[in-house]
Amino acid sequence: MRAALTVAGDLLREASSRRWFLALGIGVTMALVVIGGALQLEVVDGALAATRFFGQDVSRGQIRSVDVALRYVGRALSYMLFYGGLAFGIVSCADFGPSLLAPGRIEHLLSLPVRRFELLLGTFLGVLALSLLSTLYGAAGITLIFGVRAGVWMASPIVAALLASVTFAGIYGAMLTAAVMVRSAALSAAVGIALFFLGIVAGYREQLESFFEPGLARGAFLAATLVLPRVSALADASADIAVAAAIKGDVLASQVAGLLVFGLAALALGIYVFEEKDF
Repeated sequence: MRAALTVAGDLLREASSRRWFLALGIGVTMALVVIGGALQLEVVDGALAATRFFGQDVSRGQIRSVDVALRYVGRALSYMLFYGGLAFGIVSCADFGPSLLAPGRIEHLLSLPVRRFELLLGTFLGVLALSLLSTLYGAAGITLIFGVRAGVWMASPIVAALLASVTFAGIYGAMLTAAVMVRSAALSAAVGIALFFLGIVAGYREQLESFFEPGLARGAFLAATLVLPRVSALADASADIAVAAAIKGDVLASQVAGLLVFGLAALALGIYVFEEKDF
């Protein structure tokens, strides 16, 4: 395990040397500056009198308590952070697996006193750390904006960032396995994007099954979506937490566990293929 953590640390240092952190910081900071400049909150005696986004009044002239009004803003932000952070992680981290397996580099790594599964596990853990850092940075920035502007410090962006990172863990296991099989960043990203959209469908499988005729078609749909990560279910959970809606803890725990099992199973397949490959 120590060797895997060393590989993860090397990946973080490589990301730093490639200016990945700088590009990430600039991109997220620019997005936060745009959001902070476009969002105008008028707070009068503890009530939110007006909310303008890009100059448009989105409060519909209603005056509400700040903490109540911002719950619904927090819901929208939770969706934005969850899906935006997840999509950004899929696209930006797709190259780390193929770069590990690049000709010349992989032979050098295999000559070191590190076992093959530790190389893959370390890469997996390092990429998850990158994803967590990026989403938490964006979430902390949004929390700071609302705390300074409205005096309300919301935990919902942080929760959305953490749930997005858990979801990314499930998806990235499959992305890394695809990279081991083909050594292609494009294919790795394509697998991640496909699971992103299929996971949205899988999260609403109970609602969508009524669109299929009872029988083979419905059974095939339910079977196909049974093993997929429930991306939209966790997005809805983060949004419900933002508005202080009641959620079933056991259901949320089972969804998180399902995502982790999916990711670890995909990673185990990747390790098996990696062990059998001849470099």
